[in-house]
Amino acid sequence: MGLFDRIKKALTGEDTSTKEEQETVNPAQTEVESTDSNATVEPAGEAEVDSDKTAVSHETVVPVDKEPVEQQEATVDTATKESAELKEEDTEQLYEQGLQKTSQSFGARLNAFFAKFRSVDENFFEELEEVLIESDVGYETAMQLSDSLRTEVKLRNAKSKNELQTAIVQKMVELYEAGGAGKNEELQVTETGSTTVYLFVGVNGAGKTTTVGKLAAKLHGAGKSVLLVAADTFRAGAVAQLVEWGKRVDVPVVRGKEQADPAAVVFDGVQRAKDENFDYVLIDTAGRLQNKVNLMNELEKIERTIKKVLPDQPTEVLLVVDGSTGQNALIQAKEFNETTKLTGLVLTKIDGSSKGGVVLAIRNEMQLPVKLVGLGEKVTDLAEFDAEKFAIGLFRGLM
Repeated sequence: MGLFDRIKKALTGEDTSTKEEQETVNPAQTEVESTDSNATVEPAGEAEVDSDKTAVSHETVVPVDKEPVEQQEATVDTATKESAELKEEDTEQLYEQGLQKTSQSFGARLNAFFAKFRSVDENFFEELEEVLIESDVGYETAMQLSDSLRTEVKLRNAKSKNELQTAIVQKMVELYEAGGAGKNEELQVTETGSTTVYLFVGVNGAGKTTTVGKLAAKLHGAGKSVLLVAADTFRAGAVAQLVEWGKRVDVPVVRGKEQADPAAVVFDGVQRAKDENFDYVLIDTAGRLQNKVNLMNELEKIERTIKKVLPDQPTEVLLVVDGSTGQNALIQAKEFNETTKLTGLVLTKIDGSSKGGVVLAIRNEMQLPVKLVGLGEKVTDLAEFDAEKFAIGLFRGLM
């Protein structure tokens, strides 16, 4: 059963694949009728350190306070408990709740669009393109959807609102699948016994530090050793915020003095991780604006620094984007990708936004997978991206 069939079954209860198998038995029943371009619509309701490192003055590590063994065993770590693996049904509910605003907005736009049209003509497709662009699927993606839908409508001889909506959803799913073909949506991990480094980049306010903290909680809760590196040495409060996350989830944090060279801090962090055999290193970087060349150069320097200690790292370079910014997220992804080779995206703040449609645009136009998605404020609301659950949440109310 394909992705669209699974989505349709989840939303409507109808098993499309079974229906298609039954129709194949009698080819005469599947004969496609040609349709007029003006068919009537039947209403139906609705990130290099110089070898002279001594020039950089910085602290090495913020130690984690040690408690007596008996006291540690008796302490219940709330954040670690929260980061336990979610059950399948809980994950589905998380996606449904986190995408509620997007689903309502997306569905409302399309339903309102269908309510005022009575014929499938050129005006229909032009208006549809505008609605899709307003829904943050992007200009290029909207054009592709419109063009493919023209053909699909003729092949299906689609006339009713429900038939047209189903055709649109199917084309969106097909476009999404094509954009992700050959791409791994899961966070990659190095071989057993090696340290995995994740480098987080992105503009200020996107939620990088919070994402790093939540992922640390998730990994620590799974029994992995995690080291955080506070390489955002310029923003007031950034280091303190990450240190607080370290205390909350009981993982050590490497930091430098205020205004320290970020690459030097990264060097110390990665070197400690290698020496002490940490499973994961999560690096929080400055919120660099994509039009500031010096900050982009800093990101390249950080990557060279990581490779001096661990030549095969970082495993992931993740761009954290604020999902509520809509098409700005797509613009940021394109410009950051020109400077550093991104391996994936982290889409945050989707729960408070109606712009989840941008995932379709990023996937289609950049062939860049979304690896993590923020669907709420709790620690456990950072979820591994699931295309099927995301699509079900996005299209709920349309089928």
